[in-house]
Amino acid sequence: MKLHHVQVSIPRGGEAEARRFYADALGLTEVQKPPSLAGRGGCWFRAYDGDTVTAEIHLGVDDPFVPAKKAHPGLVCDSLAELEQVAARIERGGFDVSWAERDTFEGYVRFHARDGFGNRVEIMTPAVGDLAG
Repeated sequence: MKLHHVQVSIPRGGEAEARRFYADALGLTEVQKPPSLAGRGGCWFRAYDGDTVTAEIHLGVDDPFVPAKKAHPGLVCDSLAELEQVAARIERGGFDVSWAERDTFEGYVRFHARDGFGNRVEIMTPAVGDLAG
């Protein structure tokens, strides 16, 4: 079994704000929703390694909307430099970034961010001494 995607809720009409965070700040690529699902609103994003999809997040309209304060997708960067670049890009976009739990997950360095709706997203990388060869 493999994970296909993670669903994150957004409010009705929130697609532009979702694109600002997930595409512009986080750096994911927006992909078209299948025609059978496009009428529901929302938008989908992917990360790639070459042509291989490595992560997929579906932003779906939830009415009434309540942001996910604890539940969250966790994305992995290849290096500390990439992790820090992503954090800087998110902050430049005007979104909240917290390094408060930077070293609290053994084997990883991480930060948490909030999209424009208050949903939590975790971005992490293996700690330098823990990189697999």
